Amino acid sequence: MSSDFESYEQDFAVLTAEITGRIGKVPKLVGDDKKQMVANVEKQLEEARELLEQMELEVREIPSQSRGMYSSRMRSYKQEMGKLEADFKRSRIAYSDEVRNELLGDDGNSSENQRAHLLDNTERLERSSRRLEAGYQIAVETEQIGQEMLENLSHDREKIQRARERLREADANLGKSSRILTGMLRR
Repeated sequence: MSSDFESYEQDFAVLTAEITGRIGKVPKLVGDDKKQMVANVEKQLEEARELLEQMELEVREIPSQSRGMYSSRMRSYKQEMGKLEADFKRSRIAYSDEVRNELLGDDGNSSENQRAHLLDNTERLERSSRRLEAGYQIAVETEQIGQEMLENLSHDREKIQRARERLREADANLGKSSRILTGMLRR
């Protein structure tokens, strides 16, 4: 298991290095190049988040004696991820402010705060949307499992009812047999 974790660690290191390099390029790009770079960085950030999730799953499966070391490494990776996301936001804001300042000739400190706040809110909404989608999928899967269970229970009920009918018939036949045998004994 730790070999899987170490493989994820290597992938995470390579990915974060690529992200860091691309984040540095974002403020210098213009137009479509900038949009494409931002989209690439967002994809890579999502991949890094997924790698962190995989690493967390691996840590949970590691025996508790050695889990502490891996947990501390996970905390540092999460901090690194948070720093990358913050740097990415700053690079996007810096670029937007440069363009706005060139066009308007304005320094715009308050708009930088507003823009940062809007980006934070947008990211929160996106995360919430992803969580809602995941919750919806779980609900749909749970509903399907529930339907299957109800169908199985219905089939079992039918079997039990048929068995009960057979028992009643057998009981009635035994009663008849008993009366016939009693009658034969009397004769």
